[in-house]
Amino acid sequence: MKNIVVFASGSGTNAENIIAHFNKTNSANVVAVFSNNPNAKVLDKAKKWNVPTIVFSKEALFSKELPEKLNAFQPDLIVLAGFLLKFPPTIIASYPHKVINIHPALLPKYGGKGMYGMNVHRAVIENKESQTGITIHFVNTDYDEGHIIFQKRVPLTGLESPEVVAEKVHQLELEYFPGVIENVLNLPNQY
Repeated sequence: MKNIVVFASGSGTNAENIIAHFNKTNSANVVAVFSNNPNAKVLDKAKKWNVPTIVFSKEALFSKELPEKLNAFQPDLIVLAGFLLKFPPTIIASYPHKVINIHPALLPKYGGKGMYGMNVHRAVIENKESQTGITIHFVNTDYDEGHIIFQKRVPLTGLESPEVVAEKVHQLELEYFPGVIENVLNLPNQY
């Protein structure tokens, strides 16, 4: 059984979907949810599934204490699911090709610092894109620039509001993220 640790900052719908998916398999388990937001709804969702939670400050993200807590869970994969802070290079180096993220756009477009949530969807609409989607990628030391693992597209009519685009993208996240995680867990270390 492989261990997944999820990092999340917000509502936790993706995190809960991942927990539920792996709760039905015998391939992996979400063994912890880490959050930088003590008020994040993801913490309640994790507790509902009896998944341990760790809350930390932004400063702790770059301390020695957080990697020690993370290492205690012996993660085979670290999944960023709506985690809004830049991930520390020390953890990335300790877990090469074992940290993945989901982004609510088709990278390399609409990535980088500040490009998350509704900021992304507004930019997609302002630029009159005919499609958008999700990108799941390995995390490196630059925002949204790691090797792309998976993309899924959804067409846009040009009449959608940012909220409608967000919902279309979220449906893709819920449908595809757990399966891609499962595939990544089964990859040989080739990257």
